[in-house]
Amino acid sequence: MKEVETLWEEVRELSLGKSGRVERLESPPTPLRFLREFVSPNKPCLISNATLHWPALSSWSHDDYLSRALSNDVVSLHLTPNGRADALVPAPSTSSSSLCFASPYVHRLLFPEALRLILSCGNANSSGTVAYAQQQNDCFRSEYSALAADCERHIPWASQALGCLPEAVNLWIGNHLSETSFHKDHYENLYAVVCGQKHFLLLPPTDVHRMYIRQYPAAHYSFSQDSGQLKLELDNPARNVPWCSVNPYPSPETKDAEISQFPLYFNGPKPLECTVKAGEILYLPSMWFHHVKQTPDSSGRTIAINYWYDMQFDIKYAYFNFLQSISYPSTCNLKLAGTECEDSGSDVCACLSKYAPVADVVRMSKDGEGE
Repeated sequence: MKEVETLWEEVRELSLGKSGRVERLESPPTPLRFLREFVSPNKPCLISNATLHWPALSSWSHDDYLSRALSNDVVSLHLTPNGRADALVPAPSTSSSSLCFASPYVHRLLFPEALRLILSCGNANSSGTVAYAQQQNDCFRSEYSALAADCERHIPWASQALGCLPEAVNLWIGNHLSETSFHKDHYENLYAVVCGQKHFLLLPPTDVHRMYIRQYPAAHYSFSQDSGQLKLELDNPARNVPWCSVNPYPSPETKDAEISQFPLYFNGPKPLECTVKAGEILYLPSMWFHHVKQTPDSSGRTIAINYWYDMQFDIKYAYFNFLQSISYPSTCNLKLAGTECEDSGSDVCACLSKYAPVADVVRMSKDGEGE
């Protein structure tokens, strides 16, 4: 539909610009400016010099400090064979589908051991796994509460602009193999990097058809005591998860095939690119699609905190629901109508072809699966 493609261009001309870069602010904005220029128009921004006053920026660069502070704390560590948790992977042979949506194996252990496993993943540690601390579910205020004094409990100018405190605060600790596939969250996201760098690809909600959101059988990794390796198994009872099909970094061997399969993404407007460094905050508006990779610091890890504020389910949300209900010829094989979305996480609303009750959306988005 030419009208939808025109929309992609107009959004960039009227709001986002053509540079392909996220607007940068050299210091935190006033609450009024943040609300008017970024939250209301649903537009991302990168804020420099935002957290330089946090003790975390100096103290968390030392592993011994973290291990002492959390010496007796049990945390949740997510394990996968490749660092891509909550992502599409080749399905087990028992599946009729070629791909499935794989959730990580979650291992509960003391933090010092969890940090050791994260740092031991050069190309994957001796057990054939990549470890990533990415529990979400307000994990910073539960599992990592001993570090609370090292950073702010909320972002003051954002809290004032949004009229509320964060619904959840999450801590992320990973290495260069940790990666998050394209997804979206129903939160206003303030993402602060403490160590290392995070690399974001961003697409506005208007580009929903370019994500080729499809239904995939749900699967999960389990740990085999016999082999000492992770094993991928389909969920029982079976369920489907709606997820973005696009891998923005295909291998040279699959690049041509992926471009042919997903032309709306690869031949359409380029996504915004943004690298968030230590001391900076990315404002990631609600419902924006984002893909995340990272570069560790000299110690081999990337650490970040993100603050999830509840979004307003207002007229913009209604517009988005209407837009995604429009069929697009290149995505006509999407299984949108009548899908089962329970427990499908941060991209749950992307599969809905009709208006979902807001209460259901809020309930389902609490278990978001991405950064």
